[in-house]
Amino acid sequence: MLEKPILLGSDIYRHSIYGRKHPLSIPRVSLVLDLIRALGWFDEARYRAVEPATREQLTRFHAPDYVEALMRAEETRHVPPEDQERYNIGRNGNPVFAEIFRRPATSCAASILAAGLLKEGGVVHNPAGGTHHGRPDRASGFCYFNDAVLAILAFLDQGLERVLYIDLDAHHGDGVQDAFHDEERVLTVSIHEQDRWPRTGALADRAGGMARNIPVPAGFNDTEMAFLVAEALLPLADRFRPQALVLQCGCDGLEDDPQSRLSLSNRAIWNAVATLHRQAPRTLVLGGGGYNPWAVARCWAGIWGVLNSQPLNGQPLDEPLPMPAQSLLREIVWNHSRGRTPPEHWFTTLADAARPGPVRPEIRAAARAILED
Repeated sequence: MLEKPILLGSDIYRHSIYGRKHPLSIPRVSLVLDLIRALGWFDEARYRAVEPATREQLTRFHAPDYVEALMRAEETRHVPPEDQERYNIGRNGNPVFAEIFRRPATSCAASILAAGLLKEGGVVHNPAGGTHHGRPDRASGFCYFNDAVLAILAFLDQGLERVLYIDLDAHHGDGVQDAFHDEERVLTVSIHEQDRWPRTGALADRAGGMARNIPVPAGFNDTEMAFLVAEALLPLADRFRPQALVLQCGCDGLEDDPQSRLSLSNRAIWNAVATLHRQAPRTLVLGGGGYNPWAVARCWAGIWGVLNSQPLNGQPLDEPLPMPAQSLLREIVWNHSRGRTPPEHWFTTLADAARPGPVRPEIRAAARAILED
């Protein structure tokens, strides 16, 4: 069993972007790792640098011809019209870029590795993971492969019989839900903004009985997240008794993110992680969506702190950031209206101000509904 959490990453994310105008043109994983270092939280002995997954590893879920199409696209930097149509690459937000195969393959390798590291128990954090829209034979929603599915399959290959997947992203975890539609060993749970792309994951959608969906309204706040954790997610976990938990921590539901209408602070994500990661003997914590570089870096670095029972090295989550961390955050350039006049606290603090609010009737009703047999 792992005595302490393990952090996974790669230098491939440092210079790889989907395209200058793409929402994922921002620094994310590399910035998270740099911020962890600047906070004094980086432990070389508990870090693993990851190489891309092999064709054999990826075809545990993905179609061989699709994997080969992505490899060709990286080699030639070109996708013929028939491949665009068949595999949904080079269009619909899934551009051709220099590392179109290696970058998502590296995220998958990390999640597969995590399942192996967790064979006897523990916690692993893969902030590059969480590509929950990926389909067996096509790209979807900026996701070329589905690392969460591959991690869950690796757990099942170990002989586990109860794997719980919880998705906190603002977008429905459709690719993971559909992959395990009829798999009684995997329970998928998704909290996401209602009427947000891909416009799936209705409250009544149980995907053959092994899925629970909680679409939430605009303005979803910290109090409502805490309510759903306590009144819905924990009871589900108690009932299912997972042997492994895969926790997708997309942070596009934060108030500071431009891609949703939700109003969470990063404290809501941290509190959910602090509670949920203890619900199974094996826990893989993933990243996911997140389109404001300051919000992503502060949220996911804070998750690493939470997993290590903050405070670490005398740097509590609520304290002003040390100057190396502030300097790092001040160097970020984001070509977005919010990036032109960023508020000072994006540079100086890790923790957002809490965003409490009322628990609305539809939130209470959803918590009751997903516990019904």
